Amino acid sequence: MATLTRTLVLAGFIGAAAASAALAQAPGAEAPPPPAVTVVTLKAEDVTLTASLPGRVVASAEAQLRPQVSGLIVERLFDEGSQVSQGDPLYRIDPRTYEAAVAQAEAALAQAQAQADAARREADRIVALRDRRVASEQTEDTALSASDAAAAAVQAAQAQLLAAQIDLDRTTITAPIDGVIGLAQVSPGALVTAGQETPLAVIRRIDPVRVDVTQSAAEIIRWQRMGPDAALPEGMDRTVTLRLADDSIYDQTGSLTAAEPRVDETTGVVTLRMEFSNPDRLLLPGMFVLADIPQAQLRGAILAPQEAVSRDRRGRPVALVVNGQNVVEERALDIAQDRGSDWIVTDGLAEGDRIIVAGLQRAAPGATVTPQEQGAANPADAPAEQAAMGTEPAPVN
Repeated sequence: MATLTRTLVLAGFIGAAAASAALAQAPGAEAPPPPAVTVVTLKAEDVTLTASLPGRVVASAEAQLRPQVSGLIVERLFDEGSQVSQGDPLYRIDPRTYEAAVAQAEAALAQAQAQADAARREADRIVALRDRRVASEQTEDTALSASDAAAAAVQAAQAQLLAAQIDLDRTTITAPIDGVIGLAQVSPGALVTAGQETPLAVIRRIDPVRVDVTQSAAEIIRWQRMGPDAALPEGMDRTVTLRLADDSIYDQTGSLTAAEPRVDETTGVVTLRMEFSNPDRLLLPGMFVLADIPQAQLRGAILAPQEAVSRDRRGRPVALVVNGQNVVEERALDIAQDRGSDWIVTDGLAEGDRIIVAGLQRAAPGATVTPQEQGAANPADAPAEQAAMGTEPAPVN
């Protein structure tokens, strides 16, 4: 009995399938419409090409504090991480040894001055006696030479006093530039020496800051070979924008200030330097950034949506375009770079082309399709789309 039942059900399915096939091949049956695709009509426009280059933030000025005299640190006069101004005292070295040197130099100067005064008076007497022909010419010459030597000794003593005073002044270490001072590397009681290798602290000026980026020599040659037609026109905005480590855009723009006129032999790159305002101190030295630099302009380029571009088996970028007869064509593209959600296409597309952005799975080169412009409403298609999704159309009140 069970066998008979299965035989009858199978026969029913076969009969239904045969009836459906016969109905589809009937002379009066309508052919299904071409599949619908969504297209975007392309327009040509002038596009600025930018280079996104990696780089590091650098302080616009940096000074390492090192003692110029030896001695014990007796006092630290700053807060770590604070803003300091040029001339602010930062450290004090025990000054007593240098005060004694100044006192000794002052005494030596006074002694030399007294000797010079005595020699000058003696020379004046000899000159007077020589005028009365009492003293000889040789005696006069000797007295004048002794006076000149005493005067030179005074100048030497003055120089020694000045050197001693400079060393005494250097026992107070001051800020050579304005900026933010970092962590103290020594504490009171430490013995320091003149010109030591380890700095006492580092001062960095971080408003403004510099950004040093690198660009390969090959890429520079590629930009130059685009010729004068691709050069940025006069008066065009050439400001540089920064992308931070969290992929956000820095709110201050900068400008290119210099370029190293050589290629690094090891890495094959050229260093470019830019300057940015940093009022909120968001940019810190050593921070990694990406700089977007305008470098050329393409006239009459096409911006193609990225979702419309794919790759063929050879890895070449291709796109599907609907021609005037609503037939799908495949185009091979030359892409300069991306801009936002678009590709900048230099060859393969033209103004007025209708590129397929949705329904690519229903389109193939040589097939006829029903194109619909992206964003254009087509109420007649709504019931069919809802039926395809397995839902009923909403009732109209």
